[in-house]
Amino acid sequence: MRQLYEKYPRTFQRLFEILVPLMSWSLITMPAWLSLSHPAFVAYLVILFDVYWLSKSSVSALNALRSYVKMIAHIQIDWLTKAKTVPDFQKLHHIIIIPEYKEPIHILERTILNLTKQDYPLDHLMIVLATEEKDTDAKQASDILKRKFGNMFGKFLVTSHPLVPGEIAGKSSNMAYAARAAMGKLKQWRISLEHVTVTSCDADAFLHPKYFACFSYHFLSDPDRYYHFYQGAILFYSNIWRLPLPNKFLNTLNSIWNLAVLSEQDKLINFSTYSLSFKTAVSAGYWGVDVIPEDYHLFFTVYFSLGEKVSTKGIFLPVYVDAAESHGFFKTMINQYEQSKRWAWGVSDVPFIIRGILTHPEIPLKDRLRRLIQILEHHIFWPANWFVLTIGSTIPTLINPAFGRTVLGHNIPKISSGILTLSTLFLLVIFYIDWKIKPPKPKDFATWKLPFFYLQWLTLPFISFFLSALPGLDAHTRLLFGKRLEYRVTEKI
Repeated sequence: MRQLYEKYPRTFQRLFEILVPLMSWSLITMPAWLSLSHPAFVAYLVILFDVYWLSKSSVSALNALRSYVKMIAHIQIDWLTKAKTVPDFQKLHHIIIIPEYKEPIHILERTILNLTKQDYPLDHLMIVLATEEKDTDAKQASDILKRKFGNMFGKFLVTSHPLVPGEIAGKSSNMAYAARAAMGKLKQWRISLEHVTVTSCDADAFLHPKYFACFSYHFLSDPDRYYHFYQGAILFYSNIWRLPLPNKFLNTLNSIWNLAVLSEQDKLINFSTYSLSFKTAVSAGYWGVDVIPEDYHLFFTVYFSLGEKVSTKGIFLPVYVDAAESHGFFKTMINQYEQSKRWAWGVSDVPFIIRGILTHPEIPLKDRLRRLIQILEHHIFWPANWFVLTIGSTIPTLINPAFGRTVLGHNIPKISSGILTLSTLFLLVIFYIDWKIKPPKPKDFATWKLPFFYLQWLTLPFISFFLSALPGLDAHTRLLFGKRLEYRVTEKI
C-alpha cells in the first residue's frame, strides 16, 4: 500500500478527499436507503449510536468538571516562583507570533496590551506581529503598535508576508513566514534555539496573566519538551454577552468542550492559540504554506517527524477569545456559519494524515491507527451526528410502514428518546461550569434577559443544525466535489 501511494500520490490524495466526505454522507442517508430492506438493522444502529452519544456526553461532562476544578486551582498557584526554581529559567525566551490580516487596530492593541500584563519578565517575551503584504493598512497599524509597545518587550518584530505561487492565503502560510523571519533574527540576537518557545497567538486571544509563567514551568520541567505542544483552555467568552442567543449557545458549548478535552490527554490536539518548542517547529519544517487548518497540520507534521512521543499537554488556564460576531443578528449568524465551515474544512487535512499513517512504518501501527480513528471519528460524525440523533429513529418506520407495526419499530422512537434524554442531564454540568467561568454580566445587559439566556438550550436541535451540522456538511461536500475553500478571516467589531 505504501509503494502504491508513493507511485500514485495525486490519485490517492483525491481518493481520500472523496472517501471521507462520502462516509459522512453514507451515514446521513443510511437510515433512508437501508430501511427499505433491513429496517431492524437500521434501528439497532441508531440505538447503538444513541448509546455512543450518551457515553460521549457523560465523559465530556465529567472531564469538563475535572478541568474546571483543576483550572480554578491552577489560577491560584504562583507559577513564576515555581518556574524560577527550574534550571535554565533565565535562558528561556518566548516568541509570540500574532498573525493578522485586516484586523482592526483596536483588536490588535488590546491583545498586545493584555500581553504586557503577564507576570513573566517581559524582556524575555518577543512579539512578532505577522502582517500580510496585500493588506495596505498593515504598515500604518504596525508602526503605531510598535511605537506604543515596542519598548515594553524584549523584542518587537513586524513581518510582511508576500503570498507567492504555491501558497494558500491564511494563517498557516503567514505563520511560516513569520517564524522563518524570527529564526533569522535569533542568530543576530545571540539567543540559543534550544531555549526558545513559539506561541501561535490569535489576534483576539487574551492569554491569562500567568500563562507564560505556568507554561515556562511545565516546559522546563518536562523531559520530553521537544515532543510536546502546550494548549490552554480556549473560551469564546470575550464578547459572549453581546452575541445573539443562538451564537451564545453554540459558543458556550464550544468553550466547555475545549475545557473538557484538556483532561483527555490521549485525544488533545493543539488548537487556535498554543505553544511549543521553537526548535521542534523548525525541525519539522515550520507551518505548512499550502493548507488552511494550520494547527492540526502542524501537530501531525511534528508527529510524523518525531514519532509516537508527540502529544499535547494541557495548560489549565483560560485563554479568552472572541466568538464570531458582526453587525446585526443575521450577519452574526452568517459569520458564525462561515467560521464553523472553516473549522470543518479540517477534513481536507485527512488525506495528508492518512498518507503519513501509510508512509511512516517506524511509528508503531497501534499508535498510528489510534490517531487515525480519532480523526476519522471527529470528521465523519461532525456533519452526520445531528441527522442520526434527531431524525434517525423515525425514518425506518416512515420508509417501511410494515416495520412500524413490529415491537421494535413501535418502540424505537421511545428508546432513542429515552437515551437522548439521559444525555441531556449532563447539560446541568455545563450550566454550572458556564455560570462559574463566564465573565460577569455587563451593567448594560438587562436582567430580564437572563432567563432567556438559559432557555436557549431548548433550541439545541435547531441551532446545532444551522451552525454546526450544516456548515460541516457544506465543507465536506465542497471537498467531495473538489471545490477548495478559501481562507476567510473572522470579522471583529
